[in-house]
Amino acid sequence: MKKQWKYYSLLGLPVLICLAFSNQFTTPIYFEVPKGWPEPKYDFKKNPLTEEGFQLGRHLFYDPIISRDSTISCSSCHLQQTGFTHVDHDLSHGIEGRIGTRNSLALINLAWNNNFHWDGGVNNLEVQAINPIENPTEMDEKLENVIIKLQRSEKYKGLFTKAFGDEKITSQRLLKALAQFTVSLISTNSKYDKVMRKAETFTAQEQRGYDLFKANCASCHIEPLFSSDRFENNGLAIDETLNDLGRIKITNRKEDQFRFKVPTLRNIQFTFPYMHDGRFKTLTEVVKHYNSLGNDKALPVALTKPMSLSDIDRVDLVAFLQTLTDKEFLYNKRFSFPKE
Repeated sequence: MKKQWKYYSLLGLPVLICLAFSNQFTTPIYFEVPKGWPEPKYDFKKNPLTEEGFQLGRHLFYDPIISRDSTISCSSCHLQQTGFTHVDHDLSHGIEGRIGTRNSLALINLAWNNNFHWDGGVNNLEVQAINPIENPTEMDEKLENVIIKLQRSEKYKGLFTKAFGDEKITSQRLLKALAQFTVSLISTNSKYDKVMRKAETFTAQEQRGYDLFKANCASCHIEPLFSSDRFENNGLAIDETLNDLGRIKITNRKEDQFRFKVPTLRNIQFTFPYMHDGRFKTLTEVVKHYNSLGNDKALPVALTKPMSLSDIDRVDLVAFLQTLTDKEFLYNKRFSFPKE
């Protein structure tokens, strides 16, 4: 078998792949972990990345065919330019204008996650897509119906053949392809990252904000991912309309009441509205909320100590959070709607 080596860009950064030419072949994509980052939690051995699998997942991600009435795609709630979340409403919307109960999470650096959704109701990226597909307020479809529709499509027969070697379309293959696309949504090239690589420097204001972040926020939003796989009570008063009790619905453990997933802060400048119910529209509101907390035994220890930020401190902290914006990620054409 003839082989040719070349550089191929997965994330705007060089990744070495091997193109193997034969009658049937796939193009492996080697997942590159940035220097200083922890090892991913996703098991790539069970679902090796290939260019053909990634492209199939990309088409599926943007195709409303997976919803019951073909009006809602994954991208309807996960827009690339806003960090793969939505910004036009507080709560996610589904088919027929149905309104969900939570704000959508940003899809960023999922390879380092064990738990998904605000309550951790899914612990495997390869089955995560079943939830929105079959949720009656989102896509309101059955997985078996999606497969039937895809089997009727000559386009998808070709895409599945490229990805898996034959045109057999199954739910397992669909889910693996979607996982290959979403696990590849990696953001690693913000100003913060460039500063850590000593390619740029913070302004004086950004540095003050970074110091405030490390003193007040970093125990939950852990660098370099700026998230964690934990669930915490962040002191929000319950929305009496939604009555969302958080992770307790999954675990039935009293201590999990009002606990929600700690989300990533990467690209936070563009992933508004904030919190599980989208109640805050600006980062200033978020910072003011945390600045108002303290002396509540239900909160994580890190939040029980009052932050006591001045108005200038709050501005500086927001200035640092804006350094987590990665425009190469937000506008990377590789992650955008497939035109072919």
